[in-house]
Amino acid sequence: MPNIVLIVGSAPDAVRCRDWPRAAFASIVVINNAWGVRPDWDYLIHADDFPHERMPMDKRLGVASIITSGDFVPTQNAFGGFVYAGGTMAFTAGYWALKALKPEVIAFLGCDMIYPSNAPTHFYGIGTADPLRDDVTLKDLEAKSGRFFVKALRHGTVCLNLSNLPESRLAIPRVTMPTIDRLTPARIKAIRVMLEATVDKISMDSASRLETELGYLVEDGRYWEHTSDFDEAALWKIDRHWSASVDQIPKSVVPKGACWARGRARVARQGHHQSLATDNARPIGEGA
Repeated sequence: MPNIVLIVGSAPDAVRCRDWPRAAFASIVVINNAWGVRPDWDYLIHADDFPHERMPMDKRLGVASIITSGDFVPTQNAFGGFVYAGGTMAFTAGYWALKALKPEVIAFLGCDMIYPSNAPTHFYGIGTADPLRDDVTLKDLEAKSGRFFVKALRHGTVCLNLSNLPESRLAIPRVTMPTIDRLTPARIKAIRVMLEATVDKISMDSASRLETELGYLVEDGRYWEHTSDFDEAALWKIDRHWSASVDQIPKSVVPKGACWARGRARVARQGHHQSLATDNARPIGEGA
């Protein structure tokens, strides 16, 4: 069974996963109130300001785990910190799952960061549009999505978006649940190779280099206490590079695309072997 992690947020369509087979996922991670979507989650990750009265108070806590800032801040720091990653829980959950669970696939649902003015914003009704708050780390949600997508690929993980909403600011390839059901380790590898080939490595390296040069790492995670130290223009420049790095990634992964990906994987392997033969192969250097 592939190591596929489902991350569930609180967008209205999060309830679509209620009837999805549990066997399709090695782990289910729920964010904040999303523990109420289905009862068989493995990890609840929540922000420090999540109200205690909204925590689940049932037997599930005997077999599942609660992930707090003491767990996810060090993980976020390992990937460069909140200033670069984006200080909202969809990204925080993604980075935590990437490091802690080492999945082959992370599939998101209910993490679109779209908040309609004339309809429920969350599956439980009206909620706070946290990712849209005035925050130096959240000026470009699509760029932060691209950064996470690239970082995950560099760690061997494919990130996909199970949303079927018309819009999503989680700008990673869409996928349907039937496609997730049909994934095998070989198909996942083929898709990963195909996606890696679409990443603009010059832009990726430029973004990573600028992050290192600025050094905006706040060890305790409380970056909002240091906003006067951050150069917003420099952060915008980094975001533009991350956006450019994923400008060519496909909008979706569908069965036809998966077959094509297998062909691309064979081509990539052949090219890799040829490069080794001519001593021209060179790995892409990038940290976490």
